[in-house]
Amino acid sequence: MPLLNRASELQPEVAGWRRYLHQNPELLYDVHNTAAFVAEKLQSFGCDVVETGIGRTGVVAIIKGSRGEGPTIGFRADMDALPILETSGVEWSSQTPGKMHACGHDGHTSMLLGAAKYLAETRNFKGSVAVIFQPAEEGGGGGLAMVQDGFLEKYGITEVYGMHNAPGLPVGYFATRKGSIMAAADEFEILIHGRGGHAAQPHKTIDPVLVSAHVIIGLQAIASRETDPLHSVVVTVATTHGGEASNVIANTVKLTGTVRTLLPETRDFAERRLNEVAGGIATAFGAKAEVAYRRGYPVTFNHPNETEFSLEVLRKVAGDNAVADDMAPLMGAEDFSYMLEKRPGSFVFIGNGDTANLHHSSYDFNDEAIPYGISYWVTLAETALAA
Repeated sequence: MPLLNRASELQPEVAGWRRYLHQNPELLYDVHNTAAFVAEKLQSFGCDVVETGIGRTGVVAIIKGSRGEGPTIGFRADMDALPILETSGVEWSSQTPGKMHACGHDGHTSMLLGAAKYLAETRNFKGSVAVIFQPAEEGGGGGLAMVQDGFLEKYGITEVYGMHNAPGLPVGYFATRKGSIMAAADEFEILIHGRGGHAAQPHKTIDPVLVSAHVIIGLQAIASRETDPLHSVVVTVATTHGGEASNVIANTVKLTGTVRTLLPETRDFAERRLNEVAGGIATAFGAKAEVAYRRGYPVTFNHPNETEFSLEVLRKVAGDNAVADDMAPLMGAEDFSYMLEKRPGSFVFIGNGDTANLHHSSYDFNDEAIPYGISYWVTLAETALAA
């Protein structure tokens, strides 16, 4: 089954929506214009329900099939942009300096809108489709906020599916895997309290800079020497702050960073060992380590049955040779994970071609991918909810 003809016909219109959104990026939960644009389109398509304000600024619409009663499945797209100054040079570049769609959420939103228009026109399925437009994926936990607002229960959604573009993967290609596909992402802050003094008299001090150097090295052993090499973990100390003058030993140094893992047990182990390593090394030097560990997005876990079903649909759309079913997991994080914790489903990647990477100032979503994304959503709905 090749690309749907109607999806190809919709491509210019959907690309126009995408470029409008690209020109008008909004951050985190402050996606009021984007959410209003989405809601207006959904209402114009004749969706049976359009609800706004879910998870503060999220939008959910329900499209009922014409083939009778049945389950409701959910398709999710993210809406927010990033605080980056765009350098892509495209005609539809951001009109708001310091904000840009550097992750392709403008494309995700537009493809799902295109699918919603198609499904509202045809309604060739049994049951209902919920199209979910989420704010604040880029660090704000909008997926969790929407889940906590209870939309899954309210609309009786039984399965959830998500999609993200992938630079470097050719247009027309898809990739996914069963199980952990993206990492849990946690943050930590370590305050190392020593005893400051004159740089010429270090023996009268407890130097927190020296202690912090040993802590940084020690934390790397969590990944390199304490974790099964097949159980991925990345511990990154990203910032160090301490002292204000070259001839003064500071009282305190602050380290901040992230821990990324693919398994719950590895996550628990890394959190425990980070506390133990920092505290133990600090104590050995006569200092004290104060650790604050904050859990962020959980592992994005693709449920086996739903992922196998997604793969069947992807092969219908793109062909067997354009679908990778065992891609390597990514250590980036994704808050669609919160929805996958509550409902079975899967997350797939769609090729964006040879473009700049995600979160880069010259990135742009590839509009040639639009018909493939629409075809996936529509075929998924019509196959899952076949009469």
